[in-house]
Amino acid sequence: MLISRETCLEEIVEFKPQSVSFLAEKGIRCIVCGDIIWGSIADIAISKGFSDEEINIIIDELNSL
Repeated sequence: MLISRETCLEEIVEFKPQSVSFLAEKGIRCIVCGDIIWGSIADIAISKGFSDEEINIIIDELNSL
């Protein structure tokens, strides 16, 4: 699976469980109260104040996990 800006967090976590801790280190929480946060990786990152360049770097790193 290739992760893109439109990939939902639910799909990322299901495909790459290690992404939960990776994203938490970046300041992006995937799970709140036991439930996965809904939305694309880009939507969530934008809401956290990440720039387009930072989002692209995170996506590249996710694909390398």
